[in-house]
Amino acid sequence: MDVEAGRLAFTTDGYVVSPLFFPGGDIGKLAVCGTVNDLAVMGAEPLWMSLGMVLEEGLLVSDLRVVIGSVGTWARKAKVRLITGDTKVVERGKCDGVYLTTAGVGRVVAADPPGAARARPGDAVMVNGFLGDHGMAIMAARSGLSFAPALESDCAPLWDLVRTILDTGCAVHAMRDLTRGGLAGAVCDLARASGTTVYLEEGSLPVRPAVRGACDLLGFDVLTVANEGKLVLFCPAADAETVLAAMKGHEHGAEAAIVGEVGPEEPGMAVLRTILGGERVIDQPVGEDLPRIC
Repeated sequence: MDVEAGRLAFTTDGYVVSPLFFPGGDIGKLAVCGTVNDLAVMGAEPLWMSLGMVLEEGLLVSDLRVVIGSVGTWARKAKVRLITGDTKVVERGKCDGVYLTTAGVGRVVAADPPGAARARPGDAVMVNGFLGDHGMAIMAARSGLSFAPALESDCAPLWDLVRTILDTGCAVHAMRDLTRGGLAGAVCDLARASGTTVYLEEGSLPVRPAVRGACDLLGFDVLTVANEGKLVLFCPAADAETVLAAMKGHEHGAEAAIVGEVGPEEPGMAVLRTILGGERVIDQPVGEDLPRIC
């Protein structure tokens, strides 16, 4: 790898989603997008990635071809190069079809990279679109449930969106992709790291009616449901409208919304202001509401 002077970002992740194929994507697309997005929210342009595969004896070659084809398609779309990898096969019953592991390296291009501890009182809290799509699409596919309209994963690479945001020149204090733990997990982490209180406005959260209905029916809190093409962003309130307009002009930010603010009191907490006018503490998710979702 030819490395220019400057800072690099490095990430690694594992993917064990069940089922391997779901509305809106598959494990191959998920692996690429998850790696790209981990780098993007650090203000880093994804450049290279590795891919390790653990295959179960008896896996259909046709399924493997689809997964590998998906990896290639989405790596090209995200402009990240797959430069090394490994393959292992285990006995039947020792793996659920395919497990993937990745590592990603990117070049930090943000002049002042976002960080979890950098959220500040007065920041606006924003998301780039509808919440809960991925987790509930996985649940529907796994359980054989159907909803109208059909639920589909939001899995997507977000670097181009993040670059669009950075190009505004506005300060971005913190970003986090909303995978396991959803929005709740992210804001709890960021509040604790920055010593602030994060307030979310329930009435401002963008949620599709079908996803909200599925969560109500199955007993899930949409705040904790995983996403694979969503991020939360903290920026000064004075820059919020500029950043929001930039996101709304991008295909992966068309439904972006300002969903809260950062306050100084009771540091380390996240609070939901409900549509009924009350407040409740947002707890850090414990365990996993939806296992095997990524």
